Amino acid sequence: MRAPTVRNLCTLSSLFRKRVIRNSTIAPFENSSSESQHDSELHLSQLDLARHSSSGDSVGEDADASQLSTILCPAQEKGHGLKEIDDEEIGKGKVEIPWIPDLSHGKIFLKRKEVARDRKQKWIFKYTSDDRFDRLIKLCADRLGTGRTVNMFGHLGRETGLKEYNALINMCIKKARETGDEFIAVREMSKAFHLFKSMRDYGYPMEEKTFGPLLRYIIDMGLVQEFLLFSDVIKAENPSSASRLGYYEMLLWLRVNDKEMIRDICEYITVEDSEDTFALRESYLMALCESDQKMLILDVLKNVDITKLSSEESFVRIFQSLGRLKLESVVDDLLLDLRAHNHDADNISNFISNYAVSIPNLAVEDIITKVKNMHEVLEVLPSSSSYERLIVHCCGLDKVDVALDIVENMCEAGFILSTEVLQSILHICEDSYEYILVHRIYSIICRYHLKLNGEICRCLVHFCVRMKDFEGSYKMIGDLQEMNYKVTASMYNAIMAGYFREKNISGGLRVLKHMQGADVKPDSQTFFYLISNCETEEDIIKYCEEMTQSGVPVTKQVFMALINSYAACGNFEKAKQVVLDPTIPNKNLNEIKSVLVSALASHGQLSEALLVYQEIKKAGHSLEPKAIVTLIEEFTQLNGELDGLLLLLKELNDQDYWVDGCFRVIMYCIQNKHLSSAIVLFKQLKDTFESDEIVMEALFDAVFSLIAASESTHLQIGLDLLWAIKDELGLMPSRQCLDFLLSACANAGDLNNARLIWREYEVAGFPYNVLSYLRMYQALLAAGDERSAHFMLKKISRDDAEVRSVILACQETYSILQLGKQKSQKIERKEKDLNTN
Repeated sequence: MRAPTVRNLCTLSSLFRKRVIRNSTIAPFENSSSESQHDSELHLSQLDLARHSSSGDSVGEDADASQLSTILCPAQEKGHGLKEIDDEEIGKGKVEIPWIPDLSHGKIFLKRKEVARDRKQKWIFKYTSDDRFDRLIKLCADRLGTGRTVNMFGHLGRETGLKEYNALINMCIKKARETGDEFIAVREMSKAFHLFKSMRDYGYPMEEKTFGPLLRYIIDMGLVQEFLLFSDVIKAENPSSASRLGYYEMLLWLRVNDKEMIRDICEYITVEDSEDTFALRESYLMALCESDQKMLILDVLKNVDITKLSSEESFVRIFQSLGRLKLESVVDDLLLDLRAHNHDADNISNFISNYAVSIPNLAVEDIITKVKNMHEVLEVLPSSSSYERLIVHCCGLDKVDVALDIVENMCEAGFILSTEVLQSILHICEDSYEYILVHRIYSIICRYHLKLNGEICRCLVHFCVRMKDFEGSYKMIGDLQEMNYKVTASMYNAIMAGYFREKNISGGLRVLKHMQGADVKPDSQTFFYLISNCETEEDIIKYCEEMTQSGVPVTKQVFMALINSYAACGNFEKAKQVVLDPTIPNKNLNEIKSVLVSALASHGQLSEALLVYQEIKKAGHSLEPKAIVTLIEEFTQLNGELDGLLLLLKELNDQDYWVDGCFRVIMYCIQNKHLSSAIVLFKQLKDTFESDEIVMEALFDAVFSLIAASESTHLQIGLDLLWAIKDELGLMPSRQCLDFLLSACANAGDLNNARLIWREYEVAGFPYNVLSYLRMYQALLAAGDERSAHFMLKKISRDDAEVRSVILACQETYSILQLGKQKSQKIERKEKDLNTN
């Protein structure tokens, strides 16, 4: 951090220091006289952060309430709007905003079922109430600013608590880390400091969950004075945190490379032997191990009795550090020492696995061998945690087959694999597309009676379907029923989705009969698949009626399926009527309307799609990225205006979709010879993927392949693009780009430009290969330069049968063309002679 920023943060800390000194005569958990007038029930609205927020935070509370209402309870369509809040209501301590307006208890139950069903479509369920609250804090702080968020939560009756404070402090620290602007960093840290001060004033305990992120940021910035100040404040408020603060102190001296302080602390760890200071010395040691400073760690470990460490986590960190440093002899001595002191054998086994997996650049097979040998030397048996540590490590390296070997060894030893680790194995299988391992995994589950849950069962069925083993998936469901495991609709849905992906409509419909036979009720996902694959309007109506009779709620996906199915059947009016359904939640309406835009555009109703698009814009919303890409695709196929395409492209705020849309617009520019616009877009792509040459190369290759496949009139724009890539973008074309351009020269019979591209291979440093020789041979034949073609042919190795066939095809093709050309020239001469006579 530069000096001005350090000075600004020092100013903040000095203000805080004055506050601490001013309140030094007050009891730690007692407020000042002015603060004592607050209610005993503390609210975040009591915090005065307005002067520490950005200028936008000064907007009145009426606007705050309106904006927050928009975030939490978006405005409904006609008939579903929130009642206006009168002046008296605004003045109350709590703003009575209906969180779910006009929702009966029956609808609440259906809403909960819909949310749960949506979650079941995800692989691993990680979202908790804390996650939701953190996301809410982030959303509000991003939209309103930290100060206004604090005030508004007070108005909503949200009691001040550690969760709120910690979330806001972490938000400030995150923004300070991410910004490159010193002013913004100081402003965010100012907010964090005042939140920290407010917590202290209101008597909240200074726990590590609160001060840890703040101290880490100060350490990363190298602010020694500020760190010492906050450490003193924290120790004064929470004396029990003194030993833990030693960990952060050591990190600070390591960060600023204060060798004298580091040396003094290392001496303190080894020389001091009081029981009262052991916790502090242990914290110092943990921070030292994270630094991986080999000589210091070795010196300390030689003079410290690690058998006295208080927690297993401390042991694990030490052995992980020794693994990173490849200090096997030290590890052996420490493990023997622990074994001699009758340390728990399971823990020793866990230390061994943590050490082995931390060794850099060690193959998985070597890690397993090392773990096995060390267990044998120490005469201890592998523990359950040791096995699972190895399994997780193998999964992280995509070595699922090795992980399954360890699972079998673990089960043979009498341990039971946890459902969490089993799910992680399945997760890796899906990410790496190793569906074929499902049979081995299922065999292990059956042989060792592993515990299952609904997600594991669904994944097993899903993998069978991905392998197109539909009979195997049915058999798996039957086995689960025999094991008295409850079969769910999601398992059958996986089979149904597989059939429909294969366009096997009858197979997909048979799944519904199997569900009825197994007494499994279809859910909204089942009807989504059925409606999405309806071939007639009668089928759509039939399944809608069945949903109503079954009491299955109509989800967002079902509404989307209805739109797409009606559009596919050609009934665009009914597709448009779907978005008028009053039961559509307001939060999903824009997304469903975007699907309508896509459906209309992709079925030739571009003008109707644009009308819906304009409605979305007038309502103050944005079209979903996927729908924008669909519009771009339809515009390019219909040779729409370039300006319109560029405007659509500007609306894409998702990077993946923007790249897709940008590539489509570039292809349109090349096809229609808008070179300058294509270059501008390529520059934007270069800025986006500045460090990823592979992506840029793939995009260039795709564009030049289009040029090679186009008419000969596109050769010139290809050449102009080549020079622009070199001169304006400062990039070198790939071999593939030159290959495509050489093919384009052959197609156009342009000998001069073919020779020009041929020289570009040497300029780019690409050696000529068989393919480049073949392309140049083809270009020479096409241009009629048989002599040069004969010399080029001598450079081509004809050992490969395919190469010989290509040469033969070129000779036959261009000899016929030459004969035709000669005949046409003779005819022209005869006609000319006749006309002359």
